[in-house]
Amino acid sequence: MTEPRTTTQGTRLGEWIGLYCLSVLAALVLSALLVEATGGDWRPVVNALLDGSLRKPGRWGETLGTAAPILLVAVGTIVSGKAGLINIGQEGQLLVGAAFGTYFGFLIGGPGPFNLVVIVLFGALGGGLWAGVAALLKFWRDVPEVLSTLLLVTVGGQLVAYGLSQSWLLLAPLGDRGNRNQVSKQLPKDNRLPRLEVFGNEIPLAVFIAILSAIVISLLLARTVWGFRLRMLGRNQRAAQRSGVSRTGYGASALMISGAFAGLAGAVMFAGGGFAFGNYQLVPGFATNIGWTGLLVALVAREKALIAIPVAFVFAGLRTGSSFVGATGVEGRITDVIQGFLVLALLVPPAVMFLRDRGRARAAAGERA
Repeated sequence: MTEPRTTTQGTRLGEWIGLYCLSVLAALVLSALLVEATGGDWRPVVNALLDGSLRKPGRWGETLGTAAPILLVAVGTIVSGKAGLINIGQEGQLLVGAAFGTYFGFLIGGPGPFNLVVIVLFGALGGGLWAGVAALLKFWRDVPEVLSTLLLVTVGGQLVAYGLSQSWLLLAPLGDRGNRNQVSKQLPKDNRLPRLEVFGNEIPLAVFIAILSAIVISLLLARTVWGFRLRMLGRNQRAAQRSGVSRTGYGASALMISGAFAGLAGAVMFAGGGFAFGNYQLVPGFATNIGWTGLLVALVAREKALIAIPVAFVFAGLRTGSSFVGATGVEGRITDVIQGFLVLALLVPPAVMFLRDRGRARAAAGERA
């Protein structure tokens, strides 16, 4: 009795793998054609991406460091997505979280390890509170979270910009600013996230925090009552409420947890420094689209936290490798287009399988009729 089912599952798995391979191949071919159309050669571009992300000394460590906040944002996005909520305000939540961590880190101070805990906790708190504004609007006034979270990105950016213009908030003293007008104080060396050196690559502690977070969230969503209720709420709100699941309680907490992870990403970017994240200072444009990239990673990973780990590394590799692409004579921003092609490629198979399954279901229903 089990053999037909096993065969069917094996066939379906083969179809999924085949579709993904074809989609990724098509994305890579389109990317190569685009490079050729802009007057470049795709071979040096591929080599530059590999050199910038993996092969050159110290580069894969930098790619891992870039992947860490991307993965944290993606993990939070997965939590809100499981509850059926669309949070697209990660960029603002990350920035507000970084601002909270910076402000309270310097306000409270203390020895290095203690201060790191302060920065991380208040970073997560800031991101969670900022997402909580959207949760309040959603469950108090029924404002769609997809709209409120997006608009709060702009509001959060303006608030942080104001903080960086005021010395009593985030702005560094005049002597610490040099030629820059709007920067925070630089985090002291003994208060920074430690890094592990492996084969000449510096791997920040944030990498291990991000991977552990993905594993823990994956287990919580799959093996706990909280995760079951969250998934139930996301799939069928009415059935979940009839089963005693509070739409307001679980929905608001999921949205705030999502924001907390984005805020945590901002905090580790500040405390981890390097990797083009402001050199242990809060600066204008600090988020550098990490929030948007994390959102894409969650989308491509299809809301699976463990799958988000390698996907985040791929997206981080495109980001770090882009700095080497300019040496080939091709605009480095071409990697954004390649990233877009890859996102589309990884979203096509689920759509194809859904349409195929729906067609088969309709055909079967027609035969029964």
